[in-house]
Amino acid sequence: MQRTQDINVRSLTPLISPRDIKEFLPLSETACATVVQGREAIRKIQRREDARLLAVVGPCSIHDEKAALEYAERLTTVAARVRDRLLVVMRVYFEKPRTIVGWKGLINDPHLDGSFDVSAGIHKAREILLRINEMGMPCATEMLDPITPQYTADLVTWASLGARTTESQTHRQMASGLSMPVGFKNGTDGNLHVAIDAMEAARHPHAFLGIDADGQTCIVNTTGNLDGQLILRGGRSGPNYGPDSIAEARALLAKRNLDPHILVDCSHANSNKDYRNQPAVWRSVLNQRIDGASDILGMMVESNLVEGGQPLGGDLTALKYGVSITDSCIGWEATETLLDEGHALLAKVGAAPAMST
Repeated sequence: MQRTQDINVRSLTPLISPRDIKEFLPLSETACATVVQGREAIRKIQRREDARLLAVVGPCSIHDEKAALEYAERLTTVAARVRDRLLVVMRVYFEKPRTIVGWKGLINDPHLDGSFDVSAGIHKAREILLRINEMGMPCATEMLDPITPQYTADLVTWASLGARTTESQTHRQMASGLSMPVGFKNGTDGNLHVAIDAMEAARHPHAFLGIDADGQTCIVNTTGNLDGQLILRGGRSGPNYGPDSIAEARALLAKRNLDPHILVDCSHANSNKDYRNQPAVWRSVLNQRIDGASDILGMMVESNLVEGGQPLGGDLTALKYGVSITDSCIGWEATETLLDEGHALLAKVGAAPAMST
């Protein structure tokens, strides 16, 4: 008989099971405490029981373990200094959506050479998450592949769905079963409705195909995730971090009987895709929060050890240390300045919040 299946599949490579990788790299008590306390702190911010501002800060993507850990060490020091006004969570992103083709992130291609050693990528990603959590720094990541959470989600404090996946039923179902708060970005065109639809969909129970801890295909039945936030990241129609955009988001959430949990992404279309504009967005949104826009729970900033970006070419020895190979980022000095300025301004306006971490 003529072949009718896997015609375009070159090969199938078995993966280590989630249970086995967790036995090899187990969740430590210190890392567990970081995750549990970080998640609860975000939930208290959502409930307005904690008046701090959530700051999700870090590299656009992780491609160098050494640089990631150095960044985490620096951020941990600053986070401790500003912790009475800001809850700092580090961006530790291992999966990158591509418009057409390109490097898909550390899990997909950890050696940066097109070898797609996903087993090594999962191992490296889990190890990095474990080490950062053991520093006491909570981690945030984008959930892109619906299989990945079984391998890493126990080490993630906050997750996001990107502008390209928020509209996906698969990802909304996945979000309904995630154990941490999840942010939903507006669409690439600036449309808020797809993200609000996703927030509502993820609050409900779902049944879908997935894998269990042993890697066995199964039906996943979820209870729904009530801890959703709307992330404003701008779109083709322009930025959407100004007071009018915040008011529109608030009104649309209220119309759907959803709590006004709003985060602003200082990068992407809100910065007109120019990393140097992120500080201006940060300061604008911070001032709105200080002026009474309490629905703004936090902000996201793409930041690295060294400002700018660089292409991923064939000569890996030519890569500059601490520079992003995906979206360009602000550098460490600018990052530290934003966090310290934010802390000073928030402290100036009053009320000391209750803290969980």
